Amino acid sequence: MSEVLSFDDHYLARSAKSARPGLTPPPVFFNRQELGQILQIYGQMVAKAEWRDYAIGQDKHSCTFAIFHRTTEKPVYRILKEPKLAQKQGAYSVRGQNGRVLKRGKSLSQVLKVFDRKRFETVE
Repeated sequence: MSEVLSFDDHYLARSAKSARPGLTPPPVFFNRQELGQILQIYGQMVAKAEWRDYAIGQDKHSCTFAIFHRTTEKPVYRILKEPKLAQKQGAYSVRGQNGRVLKRGKSLSQVLKVFDRKRFETVE
């Protein structure tokens, strides 16, 4: 004879329960205003021939804007948005090539002050 199973014990029913829209967090990404701020600084640095390429990445808990001097090497800077850290250290951070946090804060404009023009002026 066959065995009686509950629908709740079936693997498809379990996966459907975990896929409910209220349980999954919304994806993390930069909004239009944040991307505008980042791309404004990026454009200035491209004009100075300091930066040449960028990439945008995303995972479950964060979003990254990576800045490259050359396409084939590691990113020179990474701008991260991590909403889980908003109450503690701030949702935004800028990291260097070695992964060290250069600046962290609650607002993106505050964090992007790392890229002030004074810091990157060339000396002849």
